[in-house]
Amino acid sequence: MFLKNCSEYSILALIPLAVWSIVVNILLYFPNGDSTYAASNQLTNYVWYFQGICFGGLMMIILSAVLLLVDFYKCSSSCCAGRQSYNIHCSRLGSALFALLGVLFSGYSLIISSLGLSQGPYCRTETGWSYPFANTAGGYLVVYSSWSQCLEPGNVVEWNIILFSILIALSALQVIICIYKIIYDVMAMLCGTHKILAQPDPI
Repeated sequence: MFLKNCSEYSILALIPLAVWSIVVNILLYFPNGDSTYAASNQLTNYVWYFQGICFGGLMMIILSAVLLLVDFYKCSSSCCAGRQSYNIHCSRLGSALFALLGVLFSGYSLIISSLGLSQGPYCRTETGWSYPFANTAGGYLVVYSSWSQCLEPGNVVEWNIILFSILIALSALQVIICIYKIIYDVMAMLCGTHKILAQPDPI
């Protein structure tokens, strides 16, 4: 019962995580609160993958609703073979498959956000607009003195680091929750909670 309740609560937790992913991803389009850079396409290319808005956001909200419905709806189908009728409860199987889809969606958001953080921001330097930290493999994150290379937008390095880091944390939590859901459903099926019941036809 504890595992069942924990599984249901974890699915509910996906919804606020998805909402925050949408909010954080939208903020990436307005470095330092300025909208002019989005209009002129002077943003890091990884914000255009919509990882937080679409995959870690809207798709996860829809997926959470589906998982909640599947958990409370007993999907069953019957097939006849001779004198036996097999009642197959497929709610756990469907739930596990949808949770696997959640791993893919949130995993996509996790990977893209990690790449965006590693690459660094697109900003104006003394030599023009470029990715000054693209070849550092994320090493710029601990070399604070190098951040001054970005002259415009203001504070764009800090802006990108904070928001991409939040997206990484949110999507990582989504991945963990979905994996837990898969493990719970698989264990429920293997332990016989949702097994195939064979009953003889009435004479």
